[in-house]
Amino acid sequence: MNAPETDKKLRAIRTIVAEIATHLNVPLSLKIWDGEYLPLGTDAPNQPALVISEPGVISALIRRPTLDRLLRLYAHGKVGFEGGTLIDIAEAAGQTSTRGRLKQISKRKLARALLPFVMAPASNVIPSRSFSGDEIGASKESRNEGDFISFHYDLSNDFYKLFLDDAMVYTCAYFAEWQNDLDRAQFDKMEMTCRKLRIKAGDRFLDIGCGWGALICHAAKHYGATAHGVTLSKEQYDYAVERIKREGLGDRVTIELNDYRDVDQKFDKIASIGMYEAIGVAAVPEYLRKVRSMLAPGGLFLNHGITRRSKRKKKRFGKRPEQRALVRYIFPGGELDDIGHTAQELERAGFEIHDIEGWREHYALTTRMWCERLTARREEAVALVGEQAYRIWVVYLAGCSIAFTRGSARIYQTLASATVKGPAPVPPSRADLYR
Repeated sequence: MNAPETDKKLRAIRTIVAEIATHLNVPLSLKIWDGEYLPLGTDAPNQPALVISEPGVISALIRRPTLDRLLRLYAHGKVGFEGGTLIDIAEAAGQTSTRGRLKQISKRKLARALLPFVMAPASNVIPSRSFSGDEIGASKESRNEGDFISFHYDLSNDFYKLFLDDAMVYTCAYFAEWQNDLDRAQFDKMEMTCRKLRIKAGDRFLDIGCGWGALICHAAKHYGATAHGVTLSKEQYDYAVERIKREGLGDRVTIELNDYRDVDQKFDKIASIGMYEAIGVAAVPEYLRKVRSMLAPGGLFLNHGITRRSKRKKKRFGKRPEQRALVRYIFPGGELDDIGHTAQELERAGFEIHDIEGWREHYALTTRMWCERLTARREEAVALVGEQAYRIWVVYLAGCSIAFTRGSARIYQTLASATVKGPAPVPPSRADLYR
């Protein structure tokens, strides 16, 4: 690029940012390709900052202004953040209300300033790491649960070790005190789960989607259960098998690399922690009927799943750009239910609901910790999975924390038993949960 063209683009981006900053006035900056920081508000600090590494980024977004294009540019390092994570950027932006302010920006002035980028070469980004099949899995015939799970969880056990707790728990932690560290909060989550299920010595316990085996080992070691786990992830299965041997639990804990629908046993207690959102809403009735068929008389079932707010009209998950990105780059086949529909389907499947507890703020903090821990170990992560996967996971974890903080995503633990005419298999109060 020759000097006049470079100068023209620099003048243009300064004009654009100045116009936006006049109306937006947030404590952030934009760092552009020549290293200059352009404030997005009055006396905005240099950091945290959004980063644009080359003018072709603007050209690319003018031609295809989609979240998917932005994510690809981000995955390839063409855009990014400096001096903090996406969470820090969102918090800084949230300090000032922007409602209505963007409408005040002169569209004519922006359009004129953008002219130098319209015909200029765009940043070239090939598709980032993404699921190659039907990532939505809208129909039963097109869903491949094994491929969905493998895409996310078989990335690398060592990669997940970089940001998870020592027990390798990859679901929402439970903070009895907000200042607790991640290891304590995940231990307390497993404790709370076992207490809600009222697991006791000799109980046959099933964990559907057992991950790296933390909960089945915990239930056997601390509550005397005979525990069994199922997973579709080969990486998780291999790790859990070794873990069971290492902890000397081979006589009480088993695991199989299998679909939960192929399990043909009865259990006194069943948990599904962070698996519900992976099955698709259309499959919920089949899922709950199967769980009901595996639950022994007097047994308890705990369903722990991410949800979204209920809508006036039922629409498929995945219509919004951020939802499409989630299933394409992170969780293919994933779909969020709302808690009202979950409760309705539980009752239709023959369950009686005893308790529904929201853990939204707990997951906001959990995912924030994961994001910060992974960011702190960037070099190790890149060495294990590559720059693109690292960047996508960091922005995914940050996005989750933002969504749970703002309430656009929720998470609930729902305790249920098989419907009976007599006494329910739970105590008269919840006092035993908080001993």
